[in-house]
Amino acid sequence: MSKKLLILAIAVAAPILVTTGCSPGSGMSGEEIFSLHCASCHPGGGNTIKPDKTLTRKDLEANNIRTPGDIVNRMRNPGVGMPRFARNIIPDKDAEKVAEYILATFR
Repeated sequence: MSKKLLILAIAVAAPILVTTGCSPGSGMSGEEIFSLHCASCHPGGGNTIKPDKTLTRKDLEANNIRTPGDIVNRMRNPGVGMPRFARNIIPDKDAEKVAEYILATFR
């Protein structure tokens, strides 16, 4: 897939993915929730919007993100370039699953 086509696909899909919420107690794994809501901008733990802010432990720690709670806080209060994932989009329990998945997967 060409880079332009990939960017177009992300631009079209991102709003849909961001507004598709998980119900409380969705039963989905952290990986599944990550795939649904995060992977379009963070494929393989990277970052298509801000390449210097990946989900690797090194980059997370450089941005004072060390715990699952820190990741959930960033999901709720993101910086420029990242959509806000409110509790009605990703409930706390599911956000914690995503945070634990990120810390366990992208070393």
